[in-house]
Amino acid sequence: MLAKVCSAAVNGIEAYPIEVEVNVGYGDTFIALVGLPDTAVKDSKDRVSTAMTNSGYKFPMGKTTINLAPADVKKEGPSFDLPIALGMLAASEQIETDQLDHFVAVGELALTGGVRSSKGILPIALRAKADGKTGILVPAENAAEAAVVKGLQVIPVQNLREAAQFLEGEIKISPTRVDIAKIFEHEHDEEFDFAEVKGQENVKRALEIAAAGGHNIILIGPPGTGKSMLAKRLATILPPLTLDEALETTKIHSIVGLLKPGQALITQRPFRAPHHTASDAGLLGGNINPTPGEISLAHHGVLFLDELPEFKRSVLETMRQPLEEGRVTISRAAGTMTFPSQFMLVAAMNPTPDGKMPGESKSSPREIQNYLGRISGPLLDRIDLHVEVPQVKFREMSGEKNGETSAQIRERVIAARKIQQKRFAHKPKITCNARLGPKELKEFCALDDATRELLKNAMTDLNFSARAYDRILKVARTIADLANSENILAGHISEAIQYRSLDRQLWT
Repeated sequence: MLAKVCSAAVNGIEAYPIEVEVNVGYGDTFIALVGLPDTAVKDSKDRVSTAMTNSGYKFPMGKTTINLAPADVKKEGPSFDLPIALGMLAASEQIETDQLDHFVAVGELALTGGVRSSKGILPIALRAKADGKTGILVPAENAAEAAVVKGLQVIPVQNLREAAQFLEGEIKISPTRVDIAKIFEHEHDEEFDFAEVKGQENVKRALEIAAAGGHNIILIGPPGTGKSMLAKRLATILPPLTLDEALETTKIHSIVGLLKPGQALITQRPFRAPHHTASDAGLLGGNINPTPGEISLAHHGVLFLDELPEFKRSVLETMRQPLEEGRVTISRAAGTMTFPSQFMLVAAMNPTPDGKMPGESKSSPREIQNYLGRISGPLLDRIDLHVEVPQVKFREMSGEKNGETSAQIRERVIAARKIQQKRFAHKPKITCNARLGPKELKEFCALDDATRELLKNAMTDLNFSARAYDRILKVARTIADLANSENILAGHISEAIQYRSLDRQLWT
C-alpha cells in the first residue's frame, strides 16, 4: 500500500515542501530510502524501525520503499523521522486517517518513540501556512516557536504513538497558542546600563548617534578605557524589534538551533561577539552545507569585533560586501545560499601595538603604521564613526554622580528612528539613515550653500574619500534627527566630521 505524508526542509532561511512517499510491498524485508538523503537521513531507517517497535507497532514485512520528493534536492538532518514513521504506519495499514494531506509533520525520533526538538521549525511553519495546510505536527519543545504563525494549528506531540492517535482521531490535542503582544512586553536586560559607565560622555554621544541611525562605529583607545564596556551596552539603547524583524531574526537562530526550549521569538536585538581567531566560514557562514555565520546571527542587532587588527585581514575583507548590501551570498558545491546580514558593526582596537597612545608608545612609526594597516581603507570607509576613547580622569571615576541611564538614551534613539520611519515610509527597503543610497542622499540630505561650503573645505583640507563624504552626510542626517531638525545645519556637519579620525590620519 502507498501512503504520502507532507513534510518540509530548509534551504537558506526559507523552507520548501517535501513529500514523503512510503510504499510497503511483498518480498524480503528490506527498506530502500531514496531521494538524495544525507547520512543523517539514511540513519533514520534504524531509528524509525526501533521507535515503531518500542511504541507498540509492528515493523512492516516485505520491501518498503521510501521516497523523499523532489528527488533532485539533497535532504539533510533527522527531522524526517516522524513523517517517515507515520508514512510506514499508514502504508502498512496500522493507522487509518484522511488527515495526512492536511498536516505537515516534522521531528526527530528517539529509540523510545519520543519526538525530539528539531531545527528550522519557524520557517517550516511559515511554509505550511503559505501552502494552505490546516496544521503542523511538531515536537512539543518547538510548539511555541511554530505558534507565532497565525492561522495554523500547531499540534505539539510528545511521541510517535501520540502523533498517530491524533491523526486517527482517537485523542484530541489542543493546538499551542502564544500571545505575541505579551511576548514583546518585557523589560530590557538590566545586566548592562550606561549609567554604570563613568565619564566618556563624548563616546556615549557617538554611540547614541550610531544607535539612532544604525551606523557602524569603531572605538579607538588604550586598554582599560572602557571600550568593551561601552560596546556591550550599545544593545540596551537600540529601538525594540518590530514583529517582522523578530520573525526574520528568529528564523536564522532557529536554523542554527540557538532557540531555547519553549522559546517562541527572539525579542531582543542580538549581540554577537566572535573571538578574533574566528575563520571566514565562522564569520560569514559556510562549511560544506552553507549555514548562517556570525554576521547573519547578528542580523537586526550588533556585531562586536574586539581587538579588530587581530582578526585575519582576509576575514575582515570578506565583510565588505555584507556591510554594503545587507546580505551575504555563499557558494558551495552543495549550492548557493543567501542569508540576511543587516547588522551594526561595532569594532574596538588599541591605537598602537603596545596599547599606548602614539606619543607614549615605544613602537616605531613604521610599526604603528603596519599595525593600523591591518585594517584596509575600503573597510574603514564603511565604518561611519571613528571615535577616540581616552583614559578616564580620576575625578570622574571616583565621583558618585552617575550618567544617563540606557532607558533615557533609548527614548531619544526611538524618537529619532520614528522620524526616519516616517521619512522612508514610501521606501520599505530603507529602515534607517545608514541604509541611504546615493539617490536618497540627494533627496534627504540636501545642504544650504554655507553648509555645503563647510563640507567642501573639510573634504579638501582633510583629504576625505568619496565614500567618507557619503558617510558624513548620513551621520549628519542622524544628528539632525536627534535634534528634531528638518534640515542639516552647519553644526550637524561639523560634529559628523569630527567622527572621521582615521581619515584625518590621527596617528601619523
